Amino acid sequence: MSAGDPEEQVGGILLAAGTGSRFGEKNKLLVRIDGTPLVRLAAESLVASKVDPVVVVVGFQADRVRAALEGLTVEIVHNPDFRDGQATSVRTAVNAIRGRVDAAVFALGDMPFVEPQSIDALVSAYRAGEGDALAAAYDGERGNPALLDRSHFDALVNLEGDIGGREILKASGTLIETGDPGVRRDIDRPDDLPE
Repeated sequence: MSAGDPEEQVGGILLAAGTGSRFGEKNKLLVRIDGTPLVRLAAESLVASKVDPVVVVVGFQADRVRAALEGLTVEIVHNPDFRDGQATSVRTAVNAIRGRVDAAVFALGDMPFVEPQSIDALVSAYRAGEGDALAAAYDGERGNPALLDRSHFDALVNLEGDIGGREILKASGTLIETGDPGVRRDIDRPDDLPE
């Protein structure tokens, strides 16, 4: 199958392995918003969308992050090299999902405000043939998550350092307007949390 087929299998990947060092002492993924851990909110958006399967990459404080996801229909994979940057988590995720999907939506564990409909917009655009590298956008600005066709998987597993698929998206990405400010809102520091 190739981009433009309504039957294409699109998986979801949640990158939730990093230390979140800019946040301070606490693991930001476990900070609660209205009583729910931030990482669980991000995972729930993927689970509620059209993607299947959903793979979550854990690393830093893996047992605690795993516990925060308990009861969700997700596959959890561990990245032992998480301290070496986001590229190692992307590689872990791609290796876990390769051969099972035509494309994958890559979401970030520190972006809890992404609506499931925004993920579905990427899937629909991909299935309609709008491109093989798509990024969610709000008000014309690129955000996350991003969808990448399996034709990009080899490039993704060869990434180094603290980058994801940014270079692929810059080179050949298409912006998909979502109308969702959540695709531009991540939690890097305590003052990024809602009041």
